Amino acid sequence: MEKVYKVVIIDDEECAIDNLCFELKKYDFISVEGTARNGISGIKLVEKVHPDLIFQDVELPDMLGMDVVSKIHDKLSENACIIFYTAYNKYVLDAFRNYAFDFLLKPIDSKELELVMTRFIDRMHSSAQLSSNRITIGTEGEKPFMVVTPTGDLRFLRASEIGYFRYLSNRKIWEVALSNGTFLPLKRNTTAEQLCAYDSSFIQVHQSYIINMNFLIMVQDNRCIMYPPFNQSGDLLVSKKYKKEMMDRFYQL
Repeated sequence: MEKVYKVVIIDDEECAIDNLCFELKKYDFISVEGTARNGISGIKLVEKVHPDLIFQDVELPDMLGMDVVSKIHDKLSENACIIFYTAYNKYVLDAFRNYAFDFLLKPIDSKELELVMTRFIDRMHSSAQLSSNRITIGTEGEKPFMVVTPTGDLRFLRASEIGYFRYLSNRKIWEVALSNGTFLPLKRNTTAEQLCAYDSSFIQVHQSYIINMNFLIMVQDNRCIMYPPFNQSGDLLVSKKYKKEMMDRFYQL
């Protein structure tokens, strides 16, 4: 029997809640455990239910949805997902910088919701599989590669651990952003060409940035919007010089 995931909806519009609940009835792996009409009630509901998935409206009577999320983030389980939804797409960038798993526009489109729910269940299954295999060294089918730190230490990494590389001009070195939230500096003579050669998903988008395309959601205002845990990376710029190459490489992946 497939696991049923707990859902909480935080929205001040009763009609929007009803419509979303109706759409979610199509998914037998989902159970709506409660709804809240403002931020304070939403925070209390999340603390009570400990949901796997939260649908968070952006504009509430007492606070913004991003403020709600910042208050509950530390209380959520490691794999809990937050989907912001609103009638205003101007909030999309802030949403993804505030721990969003995905973003939907009101009124909810059934096909868009289906895509999001497919992503959600795929992520839950992947997380469950990863948890059950934590004692297994490595990821099946993914070859590690070796990098060298400024102190000469050797570090073995996999592409799935890396969100992006950034060049620190003040130190004249590249460093790598890892999925555990840390940055690993690389030896001084490391080049962008060497980094891109490690994996086909590594693509240079700016003279100071190389991203892992597998974590890219969109490019908005010439900035890369990334999937968690790299969604707090605010200034991953895309320059004109590299934009066409990035698009060409994307269609080859």
